[in-house]
Amino acid sequence: MSVIKKLAGQTAIYGVSSILGRLLNYLLVPLHTHKTLGFDKADYGVISEFYAYVAFFIVLLTFGLETTFFRFLNKSDDKEKTFNQAASIVMTLSGLFLILVVIFAQSIADWMGYPDFKNYVIWFGAILAVDATTSLFLAKLRAEDKPKKFALIQLSSIGANIILNLILILGFWDKQHPELSMGIGFIFLANLIASFVKPLMLYKEISAFKFILDRALAKAMLIFALPLAIAGFAGIVNETVDRILIKRLMMGDGSAEELKFAQEHVGIYSANYKLSILITLFIQAFRYAAEPFFFAQEKSEDKDKVYSKVMTYFIAIVCLMFLVIALNLDLFKWFIPNTDFHEGLKVVPILLLANICLGIYYNQSIWYKLADKTKFGAYIAIGGALLTLGLNFALIPIMGYMGAAWTTLSVYFAMMVASHILGQKYYPIKYNLRKAGLYIVSSLVLFSIGYFIDFGSILVNTIISSILILIFLGLFMMMERPLKLLKKSQSSE
Repeated sequence: MSVIKKLAGQTAIYGVSSILGRLLNYLLVPLHTHKTLGFDKADYGVISEFYAYVAFFIVLLTFGLETTFFRFLNKSDDKEKTFNQAASIVMTLSGLFLILVVIFAQSIADWMGYPDFKNYVIWFGAILAVDATTSLFLAKLRAEDKPKKFALIQLSSIGANIILNLILILGFWDKQHPELSMGIGFIFLANLIASFVKPLMLYKEISAFKFILDRALAKAMLIFALPLAIAGFAGIVNETVDRILIKRLMMGDGSAEELKFAQEHVGIYSANYKLSILITLFIQAFRYAAEPFFFAQEKSEDKDKVYSKVMTYFIAIVCLMFLVIALNLDLFKWFIPNTDFHEGLKVVPILLLANICLGIYYNQSIWYKLADKTKFGAYIAIGGALLTLGLNFALIPIMGYMGAAWTTLSVYFAMMVASHILGQKYYPIKYNLRKAGLYIVSSLVLFSIGYFIDFGSILVNTIISSILILIFLGLFMMMERPLKLLKKSQSSE
């Protein structure tokens, strides 16, 4: 249990930056979607589309080298050289990318359908180059067990972004006369400035960096990283391509009216997607701590027991989060103060379930990294990406953004099942499927009860929801007895 406590402690610290930090960033949603202060559905759709493209390119630029760095670090006698080589590759990719973006900025803006946004394209090129490069230096902090410094840097960048959003939008955005200010450009400018906070705070680490090119090491890293990069790119297709396809498949003949209609649906879907992102934030914080932790446990005699226990606790926590959010949508919906967006609330429970499946997939995907069979991660992700594209093309024209939500759940469920089957064949870990199934089924049953019981009163409905959540918590306490295990671990130390 001591190793579980260590993982929980590091997850909590990383959570300060990834959960608390992005939760603070998440609180910008009420500002961005406010009826009088923020932007309308179409504008929010444009913002979401830009960030969907960002998600694609950040995966390409980091090229799976964060995980590669962790893997090679455990095998290397020269840890500085290992880091310098990984960082050198990412810096080279980022530099070439930024040059190409600057050269072809107008063509990119025209292709996106926003010919007046050339400067924004360049800004995002700079944001991506800086974020990709600093990601390796932040990975080094994780490898050196410096979660506090990691959290401070991430929080500072996020804090700068929030403050700049508030200053620029509240101080300079005039919704009544949009032609007199930058509009959504204020959000992009705030992001650009905030991105440079990270390299400033990483000055010590960056100044110690030495650009190198060890052909043998670079080749070995790239071979290991390539399947991860492919898997990452395919994975980001699963996560974000729906926002791009909703616009492309719903814009009809491309007229101004049809384009605005499509942008509005992207905006509605993206805003409500934010309500499901709380589970995603926990998953991200967990992954920051879990990846190096899982590699470190590889040689432990109790590794299978540890992996299984971690999975069980993880599933219980995300199921609890699902119940808290899905059963209290009447409260959570006010994070989006503009009621024009509320028609999309029906996607939230579906996307929450999808993120549970994604979290389980990420948790169990450690098998192909430990077994040095990263190609299977690529196969699963590619299969998921193809399924994502196929289902989105089939469902969005019929169901609109609801088709995108059901596609997300279907794909993540399929990836979770495929990973488990392959993992049991090539690197078997005996997970407690009975408990995992019990928590998932119980949360679905409790949600169904709360969903179909409506007393017409927010107060009464909230009380009922709280009772259902407490029932799930009681089940967890009875099954796991965490307090008893905690006391036992403390007495053994």
